[in-house]
Amino acid sequence: MTVAHPSALEFLASRRSLPAKTFKAPVPSREEVMQILQIATRVPDHGKLEPWRLIVVDRKAMAGLADLAEARAKELGGDEEKITKGRNQYDLGQLAVVVISSPKSVEKVPLSEQILSAGALCMNIVTTATAAGWGACWLSGWPSHDAEFRQRAFGCGEGETVAGIIHIATATVTPPDRPRPDLSKIVTWA
Repeated sequence: MTVAHPSALEFLASRRSLPAKTFKAPVPSREEVMQILQIATRVPDHGKLEPWRLIVVDRKAMAGLADLAEARAKELGGDEEKITKGRNQYDLGQLAVVVISSPKSVEKVPLSEQILSAGALCMNIVTTATAAGWGACWLSGWPSHDAEFRQRAFGCGEGETVAGIIHIATATVTPPDRPRPDLSKIVTWA
């Protein structure tokens, strides 16, 4: 039986990404974060593998990540711009959920589907947090793509990557909607 949910479609049609750098306290409580994650983890997960894990980073932990990003940038010989970009996400962050793509070695479930499951989880966290009334933004940034930073910051092992860092807090601005794809140019019917 097909049941339409017009209010859900209206919400999805108006959802937009908000700039995390404009987020302020308060942030969701531990219970609210757990509710968001309980809902968001309803993603395609072939074989019930849970090919991802989650790390909730609070404001206090953000300061340590900012320092680690700066130290890593200096180790890599980064200039002031690289250092600033590495620090800013964490210096300005209030609360974030880090989604670690952690694929399992299972022959019946392709690696690509496991990685896509982590991406679907990132989008579900953004959508669920937004539906709960919070500002939410999916970021990554150069430090999350650096293997040494990932290992030190998030304990990433072999084959693990950061799928996304989802910042959640109180939105202070609503930016104008951005141009959307012209579907006539990218959709083919077969």
